[in-house]
Amino acid sequence: MEEMSQLIADQKFRSQTEMVASFHGYLSTGAVIGIQMLNLARRMLGINEEERIFVTCETYNCLPDPFQVLAGATIGNKGLKIKDHGKLAATIVKRGAVGSKTKAVRIVLDPVKTARYPRLHAWFMKSCKVPHPEAISILIEAGESVYSWEILEVEVPGRPRKAIAICQGCKESFIQREEEAFCQACLENLAAIDLKPRCHPVHKEDALCPQS
Repeated sequence: MEEMSQLIADQKFRSQTEMVASFHGYLSTGAVIGIQMLNLARRMLGINEEERIFVTCETYNCLPDPFQVLAGATIGNKGLKIKDHGKLAATIVKRGAVGSKTKAVRIVLDPVKTARYPRLHAWFMKSCKVPHPEAISILIEAGESVYSWEILEVEVPGRPRKAIAICQGCKESFIQREEEAFCQACLENLAAIDLKPRCHPVHKEDALCPQS
């Protein structure tokens, strides 16, 4: 980590990598991508470091951690959502008043652009093993040139209805969003039961028997 830090001339960016590495356990390439996305979003949306943001990451791997450490956007405070699409992409939303329109940006690591950097592209596409320090050094050199983004306008939703109810299935309390009688766990179990095949299994011996 110390050797990697020496490659980072920008003091602020170096500090960010050190904070994220401490939280994440080491400095991964995906975490550095998250830092770069956060900095890019702040610049494009005019967000200062104290301002709250709302983030949706499209992978669980590494990318969410910088938003938690550097922007205070966590799952617990509802500042972070994860939709596991398996993409190195994130949507960052600027805070706004309920019912108003606010700006957002979706940023993605673009394979067309990473192709200009063969070793980084190889790391991205998993076509060969590239060590994190090497991929990170290329990312630092490439900067924002490997990302594509789209500016969005979104409506700030109001607080959803929230009540506590007793599930008719497991009899445990749960947060009721509408008027549902069952908690999400029980609904998933019911759906799984409903999807089970109704026909009797065919044994191997039966399959080999000639049919009359």
